[in-house]
Amino acid sequence: MTPSRSDLRNLLARHDIVPSRALGQNFVFDQNTIGAMVRAAELFRGCSVVEIGPGLGSLTVALAAEAERVLAVEADRHLLAPLREVVSAPNVEIVHADATTREWRAKLGAADQRWALVANLPYNIAIPLLLDLLDTEPRIETFTFMVQQEVAERLTASVGTKAYGIPTLKVAYWCEARIVRPVPPTVFHPRPRVSSAVVRMERRPEPAVEVDPDRLFFLIRTAFGQRRKMLRRSLAAHLTPDCFDKANIPATARPEQLTLADWSKLAAVASR
Repeated sequence: MTPSRSDLRNLLARHDIVPSRALGQNFVFDQNTIGAMVRAAELFRGCSVVEIGPGLGSLTVALAAEAERVLAVEADRHLLAPLREVVSAPNVEIVHADATTREWRAKLGAADQRWALVANLPYNIAIPLLLDLLDTEPRIETFTFMVQQEVAERLTASVGTKAYGIPTLKVAYWCEARIVRPVPPTVFHPRPRVSSAVVRMERRPEPAVEVDPDRLFFLIRTAFGQRRKMLRRSLAAHLTPDCFDKANIPATARPEQLTLADWSKLAAVASR
């Protein structure tokens, strides 16, 4: 049974644990929110789920009821005892590991094994972890997770908006992504100071554009590193003026004005 807010408080007190703000520890307890996350994950009989940052196990319990196998990766050694107290399902394996390292990934098995990531992600590692998993872990095909609203917007932003940037383009390269629903601070213990959102990302069979990804994201990183500059200035060391003409991209544009397809055109002409 999913623990309530009072259950979480008592659990923390019994184990003499104070949630760490530095580790982004805000434990979700609301059953409606947890249920919505599990439904959004579109789990099926026989599926394998990896959960990053299970915390006190509220989401883990719900995942164990739907999936054949749950791999719960927890970095905080102080949470292992209460987590094991809450989660007793035989199909859950709790691994003590830092999710930003790669040692735990051996647990994902063979290259053709397929996983779904479902997690209330620790806010301090969400973006770098997700982008690394997109680049290096094809065994994870779907991602359903809760993050700060601001982070959710950065991952799913529309071109031309303030939130649009490198994370948006990296997600668009690998995935179809959308915000599923907003999440208020009241469903967490302790309450965070900001609102959150559930995001769903589904990995594409192939990247969205056919171009050398190293060249593509080198140009993107370079331009967004000087976001206020026109592309003719920020990319002057890498693209000649005629490259913009060949790609049919205004040299006076700024990086947030280009779609992923536009960036792929620039990367393609840069290689010639």
